[in-house]
Amino acid sequence: MPFSLKPDYERSAERYRAFWDRDVLDRPPVCFRFPVECPAELPEKKYATLEERRLDVEFRAECAAIELGNYEYLGDALPVAWPNMGPEIFSIWCGCRYHFGERTTWTDPCIEVWERDFAATRFNIEHPLFVLLDRFTDLLLDLGRGRFIVGLTDFHPGGDHLAALRDPAELAVDLVENVEWVRRKLEESADEYKKAYDHFYFKLRAAGMPITSWTQLIHEGRYYIPSNDFSCMISPRMFQDVFLPGIIDECRFYERSIYHLDGPGALKHLDALLEISDLDAIQWVPGAGNEGFSRWVDVYRKIQRAGKSLQIVGIEASELSTLFEHLRPGGVYISSVGGVSTREEARAVMSRLEKWR
Repeated sequence: MPFSLKPDYERSAERYRAFWDRDVLDRPPVCFRFPVECPAELPEKKYATLEERRLDVEFRAECAAIELGNYEYLGDALPVAWPNMGPEIFSIWCGCRYHFGERTTWTDPCIEVWERDFAATRFNIEHPLFVLLDRFTDLLLDLGRGRFIVGLTDFHPGGDHLAALRDPAELAVDLVENVEWVRRKLEESADEYKKAYDHFYFKLRAAGMPITSWTQLIHEGRYYIPSNDFSCMISPRMFQDVFLPGIIDECRFYERSIYHLDGPGALKHLDALLEISDLDAIQWVPGAGNEGFSRWVDVYRKIQRAGKSLQIVGIEASELSTLFEHLRPGGVYISSVGGVSTREEARAVMSRLEKWR
């Protein structure tokens, strides 16, 4: 499908295909976004509550469509609208209560007693917020047809889903005292998640969309971003025993996947993740206060040595020489480059990347 906001989409799509294959076309994918000269003004609307504002998907879709048109997408940046309903929306569909903040959402746990609450925490495809997300996706597809890409929401299945249902601290205790209940819920929720994912996957593919989400890689088949932010709280042995089998199964379900490894506390699980044959790539996010490509070179090198592709988040233009010295270009995706403020500087970075061998 052609996208008017990304006239060179097919060339970028070829670069992303090469990335998944741990290869490189003319250069690795790299993303730059700049405001257009005369941006359209976004409409304004007042609401009585934050919840009312968050759930007005008609207005949110309208604003997203306008805002995407206010940027030029250089390099391999993509005009993507994904229907963001908060990071624990899948857990909402399974029984958690939602709260709406200024910029985010959060949940209340809904499993207080395993024996009593287990059966009540199941995926409900008729949940009002599932129906609303379906509506949100349809609105974006209507507005985006021929203009921009529509992606999947942020589902957060697996261990993070269990942490939402139970509460992270309680779940940590459960891994010692109630681990069989945890295993049962992980197994049950994995099948429920696949059903929810496929509902939106087939909708997007029927509309001619590549598959993408909050990490704006693309693939023409099943693609997503496995994660387990809860894992920073537990040992490698416990992670491998309880959660790794589900991550392996999730990666097998997709055609392409990139694991979201979040923060130094999660690095202890990298070795186990790199052994997953169906996992294609690692997205290493050092977190606030830990920025800087150079300090994490050994992590990136380890990922490449294991035969995985990798995403580099927030490298500075001044660090490109270090990148070229220590890594190979095949299988590298650079989602942002700091220190680039003009189109000319962006083109200079792309020119340097073309010479990387």
